[in-house]
Amino acid sequence: MNDGLRSSSFLLPLQLDYRVMEQKQKVAFYTLGCKLNFSETSTIARDFREEGFERVDFSDPADIYVINTCSVTENADKRFKTIAKQALKSNPEAFLIAIGCYAQLKPHELADVDGVDLILGATEKFKITDYINDLGKNNEAEVHACEIDEADFYVGSYSIGDRTRAFLKVQDGCDYKCTFCTIPMARGISRSARLNDVLKNAASISKQDIREIVLTGVNIGDYGKGEFGNKKHEHTFYELVRALDKVDGIDRLRISSIEPNLLKDEIISFVGSSRTFVPHFHVPLQSGSNRILAQMKRRYRRELYIDRVSHIKSVMPHACIGVDVIVGFPGETEEDFLETYEFLNALDISYLHVFTYSERDNTPAASMADRVPTKIRAKRSKMLRGLSVKKRRAFYESQLETTRTVLFEGENKSGYIHGFTENYVKVKAPWDPAMVNTLQKVKLKSIDADGLVRFDAVEAEIAEIKA
Repeated sequence: MNDGLRSSSFLLPLQLDYRVMEQKQKVAFYTLGCKLNFSETSTIARDFREEGFERVDFSDPADIYVINTCSVTENADKRFKTIAKQALKSNPEAFLIAIGCYAQLKPHELADVDGVDLILGATEKFKITDYINDLGKNNEAEVHACEIDEADFYVGSYSIGDRTRAFLKVQDGCDYKCTFCTIPMARGISRSARLNDVLKNAASISKQDIREIVLTGVNIGDYGKGEFGNKKHEHTFYELVRALDKVDGIDRLRISSIEPNLLKDEIISFVGSSRTFVPHFHVPLQSGSNRILAQMKRRYRRELYIDRVSHIKSVMPHACIGVDVIVGFPGETEEDFLETYEFLNALDISYLHVFTYSERDNTPAASMADRVPTKIRAKRSKMLRGLSVKKRRAFYESQLETTRTVLFEGENKSGYIHGFTENYVKVKAPWDPAMVNTLQKVKLKSIDADGLVRFDAVEAEIAEIKA
């Protein structure tokens, strides 16, 4: 990427002035986007703490605000400006740092945002404290972002301290060439954590009183590629999940989004009999039209997707299956959309994540002909969101009168505590702080007006379930 603002990745980082640290400066973080970003924000926050900073909530006055950006959709790009204004409203003199995918892809745009002082790219963000000299506001934003082909090494991360669950990064980057996607340009080639390092991180998380670990990455089914700095697979994702299942002290392991062509039968069968992996899969589809899938350069067709859903349900009839779908891709006709709608309607799935297509710079799809008008994109999105409500309701109804285990979370929402069953049914109960971060066995009884499930205690088993 040729950019007048882009600094060479070989520039030496600024030296941290430890005199600044004498007053214990405060730092706050805001994360946009995916679970992977959350895991990386948490790791970067720990680096700040080790350097003597105090972490505070993003709504509080801070000396430094770090915004971890996303660039999957146009809306994610636009949200940055709003969040930056919120930070500077709390402290107009705060030092504002942008990191993440948007920072790598379009540092010049972030540099033009009022109040931004420092922008760090895909590799530089993991050395963030090295780039802080003093906390004085800059007249012009300082940019350090490597060329993306230099992002060829792996940096591990995981989140702790924020939730009852942790996001454990096992893989980064992507070698796929989907025509709508900017992620390879923002994160580089596919590369993986070493298996022993993943197991060590999982063991560390298990000692933090965290009950659930969610495996995350850009393309986690490709795990093992680049594990030791080369392109071949040293291990497979199947080998990874088998090894993680043996780590002591973990109550639950959950797989985040995994490509259908990489979700092998052996993985599905193993989850079905696993000690810790829960029956919940999120499998991107993007379109139910084979013609559009080909235009997207997806590595499967709808027939394979049907096979994956069928195999999951044959092994785990109670499994929850989530689906990503994009509407309004260039050239998507009304017939293509209806084919997608009917395809999803007929599938035994549990919910949808619907994305309205937005043109992303430097992607092949952005220059494709037959753009779908914005109003039609919005209409199609609304239809699929309605289908998602219907699918989730049907899945929840299928779980009534079954006994499940719920992990309760830590937030008091209008007098209620919420949690999720192993197969991702969201339930609620009257607020009780003693239930936070506990596993409780319950019988699902009814669905309320909010679409959440109420339950009854299962005899004496309402007490916390020990690992």
